[in-house]
Amino acid sequence: MIENHNETIDEFLTRHAFDVEEAVRKAAAQEIMPRWRRLAEHEVDRKSGPHDLVTDADRRAELYLTGVLAALLPGSVVVGEEAVHADPRSYEAIQDDAPVWIVDPVDGTRQFVRGDTGFCTLVALARRGVVYASWTYAPVHDQLATAVRGAGAHLDGERLRAGSPGPGRDLRVATSHPDFTTDEQKRALLGLRTDGVAPRPCGSAGLEYLAVAGGESDATAFNWEAAWDHAAGLLLVEEAGGTHLTRAGKPFDIRGGNTLPFTAARDTATAHRVVDLLSDAA
Repeated sequence: MIENHNETIDEFLTRHAFDVEEAVRKAAAQEIMPRWRRLAEHEVDRKSGPHDLVTDADRRAELYLTGVLAALLPGSVVVGEEAVHADPRSYEAIQDDAPVWIVDPVDGTRQFVRGDTGFCTLVALARRGVVYASWTYAPVHDQLATAVRGAGAHLDGERLRAGSPGPGRDLRVATSHPDFTTDEQKRALLGLRTDGVAPRPCGSAGLEYLAVAGGESDATAFNWEAAWDHAAGLLLVEEAGGTHLTRAGKPFDIRGGNTLPFTAARDTATAHRVVDLLSDAA
């Protein structure tokens, strides 16, 4: 049962999934979109390096979502990208017993800063490493993808089905961007540079997962574990009929300790093919 609350997560979602959707939409409408293509220089900062950006839109949207989501589900905690940057110890809440909201307020901040359309807001609800529900919102296009464990994945109300890659064509695989990979990780990703595979650097991780869930892309190959980038999209892919595997042949664990790189793919055969190629090159 949920701490200090007389209902299960499933019961909570039955009553409040739409309230979460509304919170995600309002965060984008109030804090993100008014700053899109209107960012002043002082509203953009660097975190770990020149490619790791944060804006006032990231910070303010996360603060809004933190307040609303924690109030919706008493006893829950929020793990947000920007709060973890300020206090890395707050990430440990993913390991605890309480329900946890995992939030990436602007996934694809580089695209957002450039004025591109390829960014989204990601929210996932998890407990003990299991993701129960997720929301992926692309505000420029007003597209909302949702997933509930055991109840399927949907885009704007229509069921998402990943399907399988068509025979005779190259696998379309989005990979970790070279700006964010070590030399060792680059060597592993070189395994995808082979006949029958068409790798490309990824954009927003959340939108890449949506592309796999909808059958527009075949797989991902990512090198990092930050739960806010992966939790929402991995459930979306699962509920659309896809799967995810690490190089150890196990599903990706949002709590960490994974053998990287890992993949999310439209079907099991594709996932194993990508993992085999990554393992052979590593």
